[in-house]
Amino acid sequence: MLKIYHNPRCMKSREGLAILEASGKPFQIIKYMDEPLSSYALEQIIELLEIQPIDLVRTNEMIWKESYKNRKLTNGEIIKAMAMHPKLIQRPIVINGKKAIIGRPPLNIKSIL
Repeated sequence: MLKIYHNPRCMKSREGLAILEASGKPFQIIKYMDEPLSSYALEQIIELLEIQPIDLVRTNEMIWKESYKNRKLTNGEIIKAMAMHPKLIQRPIVINGKKAIIGRPPLNIKSIL
């Protein structure tokens, strides 16, 4: 089953959700701002995305700029920062089995439907 890691306050995330709804395929919505992801869950997502942890970080967020920017962080520390501050996570993330994609732009989602 498809999964979308969704933040309803984000326009790109809402656009991604609309693409999934229009597909007619069943999917699960995970509102990660309400129920933050564990470091382990983030590690699994990063592995599926085939990216480095820093590539999942929204580096323009104030939390990142004030607390993490210009610090030399390990991958584990970056993941821990996202687990502590879910607002730092790029969105939406869509997973289809063993494939995952960041829906920026939202049309990227169609590539894994």
